[in-house]
Amino acid sequence: MPETRRTLHERFGGQCTPEDIGGYVFVPGSQRRARQLAEAWKDPREIASHYEFLVLSGKLNETSVTACSTGIGGRSTSIAVTELAELGGHTFVRVGVTGSLQPEVQVGDLIIASAAVRMDKTSEHFVTLAYPALAHFEVLVALIAAAQDNDFRYHVGISATSSSFYCGEGSSGFNGYRHSGMDAIESDLQAARVYDWDTETATLFTLCGLYGLRAGRVNAVVDDPETGVYNPIGEANAVKTALDAVRILSAWDQDKKKTCKRFTLPAYPASLQDQSTISAGDD
Repeated sequence: MPETRRTLHERFGGQCTPEDIGGYVFVPGSQRRARQLAEAWKDPREIASHYEFLVLSGKLNETSVTACSTGIGGRSTSIAVTELAELGGHTFVRVGVTGSLQPEVQVGDLIIASAAVRMDKTSEHFVTLAYPALAHFEVLVALIAAAQDNDFRYHVGISATSSSFYCGEGSSGFNGYRHSGMDAIESDLQAARVYDWDTETATLFTLCGLYGLRAGRVNAVVDDPETGVYNPIGEANAVKTALDAVRILSAWDQDKKKTCKRFTLPAYPASLQDQSTISAGDD
């Protein structure tokens, strides 16, 4: 029998039950963004407010959904994901903001993470660093489809998750504090074609991989490379992309139940389907 946990954060301070939590869970960092997501739902309601965790649930079309703010960093993200998984969450979509590492990315663009460099430290307590932090392919494709259908500017690739907002990302600390190890962090990641920074994605992807859950992430670039000023013009697009991706995933999941298929895959273009039919006929 598994060991029974009794912790301060269990069920978010005892405020949640499995009946309160939708299977599709948005995990933004901020409580404000959790409320932004809930504005698109039918009958949204607050379930819990516990430390940095604001838990809201409702209906997106007819699909039961939840949003839970994770705060900043891997430790709180790991708490949220573990508690939500035990309450019935099976699909997790992070909606966040980020700074780009690549020059072709503009402020307001979306970055959809296919994987994450595990600089978060938290995930190392769960599994060796050799284990990859990967998005689930269905969530990844659903996010791409949502961004594309909305005609948003987006990029797909590898993200980096840091355990530190300042020195861990190569930015000087108080009074200009630096050490030599900071000098190559950004340039090394740029050379490796890593697209952006955040402090949660690698933790989310690693835990969901270990737990057998689905996860994906869309971030809006908010650091203007020309001015260095925070500019949230893409945040609403990230929220819309995440919402539409869950609509897509819910439809796919319903279809899988009807067809008894394990996964949903992109459809072949009609031209390839025609060629396949011709080839089969020739045999």
